[in-house]
Amino acid sequence: QVQLLESGGGLVQAGGSLRLSCTASGGGTFSRYAMGWFRQAPGKEREFVAAISTAGGITDYTDSVKGRFTISRDNAKNTVVLQMNSLRPEDTAEYYCAGRVMYGAPRRRKEEYTYWGQGTQVTVSS
Repeated sequence: QVQLLESGGGLVQAGGSLRLSCTASGGGTFSRYAMGWFRQAPGKEREFVAAISTAGGITDYTDSVKGRFTISRDNAKNTVVLQMNSLRPEDTAEYYCAGRVMYGAPRRRKEEYTYWGQGTQVTVSS
């Protein structure tokens, strides 16, 4: 069983930056897991933000964050990071880390991920 723990959320002004981290424990070799970041704003469905393949060679982003967010991973540290720059008020949401043993291109559908963290709140003020 994999446990995922997010950190790094907080309150930031529009145009600012935040760095979210997700650390995995248990569940065997972290490098077997494709990892994703999702977010959920109040009253809305959880949506895909970014994902990264097992070795980090393939990344994918939802259109609204392309050029502003960067996903990366360090398999030696069992960590995946979401660097968020040029934040906008519409980025305000609870951000979740997710993982699954998955090879090839990472997936966008939340139903395809097995393990989830508890979430970390990101609030962007205008």
